[in-house]
Amino acid sequence: MSKKLGAFALVISICAGAGISQDSQELKAERDASQKLKGEHPLIAIAKSKPSTLRPELVGVHPRVFLTQAEIDQLKQKTLTQKELWQTTLSRVRALTAEPAKPPAEERRAQNEVGIGIAEAAFVYKITGDKKYLDAAKKYMDAAVSYDVWGYSYNKPNVDLAAGHLLYGMGWGYDLLYHDLTAAERDKYRNKLIKQARLLYEYFKPKTGKSYSYSQNHTFIPVTGLAIAAYALMGETPEAADWAATSRAIYDRVLATYSEDGYYYEGMEYWIFSTPWLVHYMDAQLHATGEDLYPTTPGLRLAHKYVSHATLPGGEFNFDFGDIYAGPITRARKGDDYERERINGHFRSNYNILYNLANRYGNGEAQGVADWLKSKGQINAEEFWTFIWYNQAIRAVPIEQQAKWHYFPDHEVVYWRSSWDDKATAFAFKAGPPEGHAATKKLESFPDWRLSSGHAHPDAGSFIIWSNGKYLTGDSGYAGVPMTEHHNTVVIGGKGQGSEGKGHDAFSEVPYGRLNDITIRDLKMDNGGLSLVADLTSAYQPDVGVEKFARRFSFTTPAEFLIEDSIKMTRPELITSYLHSDWAIIERGGRFEFEGGKLTAEILEPKMFGQVIGPNFLTAPGPPGSVDKGAREERGVRLAISTKQPETAANFKIRLRITP
Repeated sequence: MSKKLGAFALVISICAGAGISQDSQELKAERDASQKLKGEHPLIAIAKSKPSTLRPELVGVHPRVFLTQAEIDQLKQKTLTQKELWQTTLSRVRALTAEPAKPPAEERRAQNEVGIGIAEAAFVYKITGDKKYLDAAKKYMDAAVSYDVWGYSYNKPNVDLAAGHLLYGMGWGYDLLYHDLTAAERDKYRNKLIKQARLLYEYFKPKTGKSYSYSQNHTFIPVTGLAIAAYALMGETPEAADWAATSRAIYDRVLATYSEDGYYYEGMEYWIFSTPWLVHYMDAQLHATGEDLYPTTPGLRLAHKYVSHATLPGGEFNFDFGDIYAGPITRARKGDDYERERINGHFRSNYNILYNLANRYGNGEAQGVADWLKSKGQINAEEFWTFIWYNQAIRAVPIEQQAKWHYFPDHEVVYWRSSWDDKATAFAFKAGPPEGHAATKKLESFPDWRLSSGHAHPDAGSFIIWSNGKYLTGDSGYAGVPMTEHHNTVVIGGKGQGSEGKGHDAFSEVPYGRLNDITIRDLKMDNGGLSLVADLTSAYQPDVGVEKFARRFSFTTPAEFLIEDSIKMTRPELITSYLHSDWAIIERGGRFEFEGGKLTAEILEPKMFGQVIGPNFLTAPGPPGSVDKGAREERGVRLAISTKQPETAANFKIRLRITP
């Protein structure tokens, strides 16, 4: 057996020994990445060179991970000046109102709620001294101890998202409540933390040939939990030093591969789910060791741009590029995703992260975006952090004074809106590589980085339009097998973009240098509208035969869009352009009416074309480890406009108009 294949076999044997299920795409990606690595893993040197020990004044002290007792005492005074935020915190202590999931607790995200609930109740107890919160925190901690497997027994047990949530909650809960626990309770919780942290560390520690999906949430969420457990237990188990050093080394790459321009490639649902863990790690690292990682992460400095522009007018939904909820089903206020992400009808968007970033960067725009989302009734998964993070000294820039359009140059995504009012017209256009242009050089610099871009979609050239409080045309939501036909873009000879159709990751077999050639040029934006040209040629694999594909997209206020495609092929193919609607497309007098006539489409070119109006079907996401094995699901309606016969060249010109 070669050394390269031997290294990969080592990874597989560890996965098998831990009972870890992985899908075939992920296994292949690991194998391919492992073949690039030789000698000592680069993370080992990083771990030796970066801070991962407690500040001297915190050694032997509890609490210490995020707050000291002196800082908690200061927050007690803050409850007197920020009464609204504090009352919201008290109203959202889930351990008082909901029983923790009983073992094995393998319902989706059930254990995540337990982890967050521990931290929530423990913090409120330290502020109030009310024993009911202490009892609630211990009830949730006992539940965590009762789970033999942290996570799903059938997919990455003990080393994935739930393990990260529980290590975070129980680690910080142990730290906060250290002096409020009996010796027997400390032993019980410490022993469980050590057991689970050890399992997770063994999975993530650097080994010869091991690669990491640094930019993907399944890496940095569990690693955040490991770091917090490490700083909570440092001095009580010698292993904690290795946990902290490995977490810091991995985070060196996590932050280096994070978005350069603030756009989040996995979609807004995953920004909501994932970004808290980036700031939790950086906050713990800063407080425990004194190392400030915020200045090294430019994308977080710009995160408010992404959140504000990705939020649709009215604040109830988002532009849904990438894996985000269930498209038309969610927008109809139906389905599991809608219920799961709302509490008493309020969208749980985690906008409070922007209060943290506003404070860290002294950014009044971020403060203003958070204030705006709060005014729209949005809420947070961890409201106690809203209370902690909010700094009234940061002068907010009201949303009405912020730019109404924005271009994310690294990811090539453009947003425009007529105003910040609820009834505004807003649209977005996307045409870039899945993880941004900067990833091209970073992949060369970091051979241990394995892309896992499954939450991004094969949607170059697609667009979404919203007006007068209504979604008019756009995307289909989270898909187990993302396909180009689910978006407002083009399929050629029955083939879409990337390596679609082979699993959840539509880019797994595509050289990133090719994807990097997907670009936007000639972009112009102002109050009168927008125009751009997108080069979509390299979005399609060479065997599709696309010689040239340029899409010109323009909008002229108040209501007219023009989409012009110029396509040249190396051989004749049937070329099909798709347009989507949530619930209805009707042909009337040579035009097509979307959403009851709120948007009309007129096909100007080609003069002769084929058309099909029908339901939009996709593969919904399946269970963890089998995301591409979900059920067939109907989401909305689509119009397919095709050349009458296979062509070597085609021009499409479609005019869309928003109607009052």
